[in-house]
Amino acid sequence: MRYLIGVDDTDNLESRGTGFRARCLGVDLAKAGLARVDGVSRHQLFVHPDIPYTSHNSSLCLDADVVSGGYDDVVALCREFLLRESAEGSDAGLCIAGFDALDGEVIEFGQNAQHTVLNQEQARSLAQRAGVHLEGLTGDHGGIIGALAGVGLRKSGNDGRFVWLKGVRELSGLARAGDLLQTTGVDVIADRDGNPVPPEAIVCVDPWPRAVLLGARAVLLVEKTESDNDGFEWRLLPREEIRRY
Repeated sequence: MRYLIGVDDTDNLESRGTGFRARCLGVDLAKAGLARVDGVSRHQLFVHPDIPYTSHNSSLCLDADVVSGGYDDVVALCREFLLRESAEGSDAGLCIAGFDALDGEVIEFGQNAQHTVLNQEQARSLAQRAGVHLEGLTGDHGGIIGALAGVGLRKSGNDGRFVWLKGVRELSGLARAGDLLQTTGVDVIADRDGNPVPPEAIVCVDPWPRAVLLGARAVLLVEKTESDNDGFEWRLLPREEIRRY
């Protein structure tokens, strides 16, 4: 069964970020035979003086296919992982929800978290109404807001960029678009206007391949080069553009 696992505020200014911990959590779930993680996405939340955050106020969401009967073990493993791995001074939060059970109210909460100051009581109340597992694990538990918001934004299908997809972080050099679609977790390779590139197109995937979530698909955004003298016709959109997702 498909579940979304949201985590937030697991770091401090000296530690590795929550994105790193979310990727490690996905590895541990797979090693334990409890789930196959199909992607880990980053979602930008509201940056405001009234909201405590470490650097950018973003939350992470794992898209996981959980083995039959494995839900309770997944909850336990995620809880133990975050209690063990979250940095000193963090306010880690965990949210786990069945993908098909999530409704518009959770999506709206995530979207509101991108421009409004929300509080823990709002998050807890919504999680109870929606039947979503939500708990704080370290510090003042403030990470539950971002954890729930990340799940809602991932469910929306049109927010965030992937910090992990099968085979993407290992990419370098040149590759055929068709090969990328067959060997990685990327669903679509398209230009800014959403037009897919042909399978035979040669794409330069250096230096920072990050797919974004558009239309519930992992989309690698590219732009056409002015010439093919370097052996490729397409290159990744500049990092600054991708960071807007």
